[in-house]
Amino acid sequence: MDISVYRPGELTAADRAAWTAMQAKAHLHGSPELANPFLSPEFALAVGRCRRGVRIAVVREDGEPVAFLPFQRSAAGVGRAVGLGVSDAQGVVHRPGFTWDARELLRVCGLAVWEFDHLVEGQRPFEAHASGTFPSPVIDVDGGFDAYLAHLRDQAPKFTKSTLAKGRKLGRDAGEVVYVHDERDPAALRTLMDWKSAQYRRTGRSDRFAHDWITRLVQQLFHTRSEPFAGILSVLYAGGRPIAAHFGLRTERVLACWFPAYDPAYSKYSPGLVLHLRMAEAAAADGIAYLDLGRGQKEYKDSLKTREIHVSEGWVTRRHPVAFGHRARRAPVRALRNVVVSRPELFEPADKLLKQMGRIRSGRK
Repeated sequence: MDISVYRPGELTAADRAAWTAMQAKAHLHGSPELANPFLSPEFALAVGRCRRGVRIAVVREDGEPVAFLPFQRSAAGVGRAVGLGVSDAQGVVHRPGFTWDARELLRVCGLAVWEFDHLVEGQRPFEAHASGTFPSPVIDVDGGFDAYLAHLRDQAPKFTKSTLAKGRKLGRDAGEVVYVHDERDPAALRTLMDWKSAQYRRTGRSDRFAHDWITRLVQQLFHTRSEPFAGILSVLYAGGRPIAAHFGLRTERVLACWFPAYDPAYSKYSPGLVLHLRMAEAAAADGIAYLDLGRGQKEYKDSLKTREIHVSEGWVTRRHPVAFGHRARRAPVRALRNVVVSRPELFEPADKLLKQMGRIRSGRK
């Protein structure tokens, strides 16, 4: 086994093709999680154009690539999953049956520590170092949209009936409702990012689009299109006006949901829920197996999901002072956050406080 580490621009076309082929065949080998768009070479290369320190480890056996690990590395040897903070799937993309020594892989990559927060299932050498595992709800549409809608009606009849009724009322009140699954107008993307920034501020959360690299990353992925991968902007219009939108990433079998938002003026119609039902319908028609709603407790996710997959967070460390120092700084903050999020008696007052702070800041502006 031979391991080489490359800068993103050094990766050959043949290696990229091998990486994509592994993802395309993942569901056939019982590893559908490896088909996630966040594990695609296109995502790693896009992050590499926006962030320093992106590297790709390629493992070869008999000269042929058998595994790929994209990561970010600091000068001190602190490693992170590529796109940590915005990536919803992380890990090694590999051939069936391939396994690895986690610490040896870190050594070859020049890392004292490798941090992850959305490690996909099946990464046993890394899972041994996980500090927590969390549900990531999904919408299965492999059986077609009608089958999904029937499941939804059976699982949550009142929710389904109400959401469909709100969609019809939206059309009566605001004008003809039109859904565009793959909107190519950059102005629509800008509208979505503005909505999302306002939502972050309104709810007291950190505005991701205040970070230039995230804005540039999304814009790059919006313009990234190939047969196995694309950035997909979906928009719901009413009376010719955009009222809800979502930007995500897709491979042949998975649509990863990423940035949803809507115009608060239309909130009584639940436009975000209406949009997600339209997305599920269009995804099913495109041959998508499931929509990954991403880790995080949200009421709308619980209402729409058919099941849950799981992702993990944690650190793989070598015996190195940098590793001990990094974990000592990060572990308490992460543990406190997870305790608050997992306990309603703590999360609800914290969420309320954040929203109050958001309203105060908005009022000052």
